[in-house]
Amino acid sequence: MLGIGIVGLPNVGKSTLFNAITKAGALAANYPFATIDKNVGVVAVPDERLAALRDLYTKGERVPPVVPTTVEFVDIAGLVKGASQGEGLGNQFLANIREVSAIAHVVRCFDDPNVVHVAGAVDPLSDIETIETELALADLASLEKRAERLRRSAKGSQEDAETLELTRALITKLAEGVPARLSGLTVPKDFNLLTAKPVIYVCNVAEADAASGNALSEAVAQHASAQGAQAVVISAQLEGELSELDDAEAAEFLQSYGLSEPGLNRLVRSGYEVLGLLTFLTAGEKEVRAWTVPKGSRAPQAAGEIHTDFERGFIRAEVIAWDKLVEAGSLAAAKSKGWVRTEGKEYVVRDGDVMHFLFNV
Repeated sequence: MLGIGIVGLPNVGKSTLFNAITKAGALAANYPFATIDKNVGVVAVPDERLAALRDLYTKGERVPPVVPTTVEFVDIAGLVKGASQGEGLGNQFLANIREVSAIAHVVRCFDDPNVVHVAGAVDPLSDIETIETELALADLASLEKRAERLRRSAKGSQEDAETLELTRALITKLAEGVPARLSGLTVPKDFNLLTAKPVIYVCNVAEADAASGNALSEAVAQHASAQGAQAVVISAQLEGELSELDDAEAAEFLQSYGLSEPGLNRLVRSGYEVLGLLTFLTAGEKEVRAWTVPKGSRAPQAAGEIHTDFERGFIRAEVIAWDKLVEAGSLAAAKSKGWVRTEGKEYVVRDGDVMHFLFNV
């Protein structure tokens, strides 16, 4: 499961956004540390392809169930300056963020005198610096402890000596203000560095700015671009209102703000991209389902997502792009047109592939 930690300073809109996308009712209040324990919600990934395939396989009143892939969102307590030394709820924040795969860094990009800002003024770049500094300080403390342990063992182990060299290089980069993900160094997963995690900057704007953003969100976008990261403009308040509407009302509501889709869709797509994931599909009269695999996965690996026996006994896969299948009107018609391909073990799965696996165990 894709786990995205929603982080940021207190009162930037983390819990409001979390409530909107999970409808989980996490406490959102106008004071620091309204979120003390982490809140976890699993939400379906919006995917218009599933509905199109469902319609294709609907026979009279027999409508195949649709099973989307899911994303786990974790609403984590607000961080303050000094968190790496335990200020506020810092230790808890840092422990929770280590458990997620990516960070959705919510940054306040709206002015509202009725919503307290923990630093006294709205300055998204300063807010970003506060959190990134605390994450870097936490990583430095972790690496320095590792280096101390390795100094003793490196004398008798070439592997430990090389790990010590890497550890020292990472310490140097972090001390220079370079997060681990931008260091150019290969960071082992067991280092579990906070600054090694991919980041999506979520610019929380007022409803009126949801479609085009504002000067504050543009400054965040430029910062993200300089880091090779992504920035997504979302109005958490608007998303909250949207989550209470049915599909028809939601479409009309979005249109009134010049939007074609909810912000959640953009956030999920960004999450997939930063984690290097894609979706393939299986479809038939019994079920239409989405599956998530890393980009670069070959056909047997994709088969293994469905069942380990599929990977172990993989023979071949029948593959067609979802839009070509819908265009054909049926699998039989697609085959008659020569649009269904037979692929072997070396086939690299593409986003939107509809796949049927043949196996023998």
